Amino acid sequence: MTHVTLDKDSGNQADAAAETETEEEAPTGPVQDDRFGDITVLLNDEEGWVEVLGDAIPPAAVDRAPEAETESHIPIGTRNGDHLSMTVDGEPVALAPAKGKLSRRSYAVDVTRDGVAYRLVPDSIAGSRLLKDGKHLGDFSSDGDGRVLAEWKEGAEVSPADASVGYALAAAFGTGGQPMWMVAIEAAAELLPG
Repeated sequence: MTHVTLDKDSGNQADAAAETETEEEAPTGPVQDDRFGDITVLLNDEEGWVEVLGDAIPPAAVDRAPEAETESHIPIGTRNGDHLSMTVDGEPVALAPAKGKLSRRSYAVDVTRDGVAYRLVPDSIAGSRLLKDGKHLGDFSSDGDGRVLAEWKEGAEVSPADASVGYALAAAFGTGGQPMWMVAIEAAAELLPG
C-alpha cells in the first residue's frame, strides 16, 4: 500500500512526502544518507503505517491492520506479525518481528525478500544493527518518532533495497534495547518496598 502519491513527472519524492506529511499529519524524518542521498521516512502511528522514500532507493512500507491491538511504546503499534505487512518496491516481503520481552535479541525483526534474510536487532541501549544473511551492513538509531539515522559499515556492500528495509524497520519498531541485566535490576528495584 502506498500512502504518498508521487508525481512521476517531477520525480521529486521528497516534495510529495512533505506535502503528504502536512495533509496526513505524519511525522517526517528526512535524512541525508551517505550512500543513498535524501531519504524521507513517514510514520503515522495513529493509522499504523511507515513509508520510506528516496530517489536512489525503492519505496518500502510497513502497514498495521486496523483491527490490531496497539501499544504506545511500539511506533507501528504492534509486534504481532499477524497484524503487519511489508512491501519493498511494491512487492510483499515476509515480516516476522519477535515478541519483545526481556533480552535484546527478543526485539529482533526479521524480513525475507527474494531469498535474502534481513534482521534488525538491538546491540546497544539506543541502536540496532542491520544484518543481511548474517553479515553486518550498518547501524540504525531511531527514537520511534519517524526520524532514523543510519551509519553504514565501512566496506559493506549495501544495495538500495537493503537501505529501504533498514530504514523501514527502524522507523516501524524503533531501535535499541536495555541489556538483560539492567532489566533484571529494574524489576528487582520495583519489588523493594518504599
